[in-house]
Amino acid sequence: MRFHREQYLDLMTFGPVERPMFVELFGPLIGLEEEWRTQGATADELSLVAFDWDYVPIVRCGGKTGLLGGQEPMLLEETEEYRLERDALGRTMKMMKKAATIALPQDYPVTDMDSWLRVKPLFTFNEARADCSSRIDWDAVAQAKKAQAEGALVVATIPGGFDMPRELMGELNTCLAYYDQPELMHDILQTLSDTAFCVLERISDHLLIDQLSVHEDMAGKAGPLAGPKQVTEFIAPYYRRIWDLLSSRGTRLFDMDSDGDLRPVLDAFMAAGLNSIHPLEPAAGMDMVALRQQYGKRLVFRGGIDKHVLREDKDAIRRELEYKMQPLMREGGVVFGLDHRIPNGTPLENYRYYVDTGREILGLPPLSAEKQGWQRMAF
Repeated sequence: MRFHREQYLDLMTFGPVERPMFVELFGPLIGLEEEWRTQGATADELSLVAFDWDYVPIVRCGGKTGLLGGQEPMLLEETEEYRLERDALGRTMKMMKKAATIALPQDYPVTDMDSWLRVKPLFTFNEARADCSSRIDWDAVAQAKKAQAEGALVVATIPGGFDMPRELMGELNTCLAYYDQPELMHDILQTLSDTAFCVLERISDHLLIDQLSVHEDMAGKAGPLAGPKQVTEFIAPYYRRIWDLLSSRGTRLFDMDSDGDLRPVLDAFMAAGLNSIHPLEPAAGMDMVALRQQYGKRLVFRGGIDKHVLREDKDAIRRELEYKMQPLMREGGVVFGLDHRIPNGTPLENYRYYVDTGREILGLPPLSAEKQGWQRMAF
């Protein structure tokens, strides 16, 4: 079912709930499509439209708050196994074709303040350009306003307060910089804050932004790579400044995308304005039922259903769904879905059972060949 933005916002802010929302957030991992094809999947099942997933149309706000410009990307080498290229930051990026969809950096442009100052102009708002045409596409802003009137959710994105330094320096050097080079970290984050504020202040004069989004991916099963002290000192002022601006102008959701166990830093992020997270990995201890009991209506979720259960038996699938889809979680503030991509080794029959059982528990009508939903694109 296609949700209108007002339906989605009501659902995620505990307004009138017309019906639960059941989605596929990301789609299959590489290789699963081939597995399912050998198991008799139809073309519509492979594209996922056969499962009539719910979705809300998304439109970007028209602003660029992160990297702008840089080097011309260049292909360096390509084999059957991998693709090697140089990106806008000058990093050597390697993608293993048979195992990944995201290339990984092999080197980084920033090690200290001097090297940061060389790339800083790529992240800086240029006040000399009165029309801000390099960072704001006013045609896209107008198109977003039109799409919003037709039911699309308008989303603004900002660079992650952990994720962008990690992209510039790598995980290890980013974590060390909190202690060894705090001035560098503060300067990077102040630059990100200034640019995001200047861009989004101008856009929000003309367009209501429904959701502020940030990508961090800053945690694993053992916990986050930055603690509450680092979040509070370095990242929170950046978050809070942008959220205060947009929430004062009507923005209702501030969503973070991060895998792993975020529990040690959730309070610090929420104090900075965060009120929505995804995808909530149960394997890392992120139990959305427990989080709902702890935080009530102050925090909303997308995802949260254990993807690994799909490789177990049908009884395990039903237990997981009955627990996650219990009445408490159907009162609003939840978009039900897997906690990340559908893993390899998931039998097609189990996935069909997962969909049918989830719809049954949520009181949604059975699948029908006449109804088609989300089609393999992140929302």
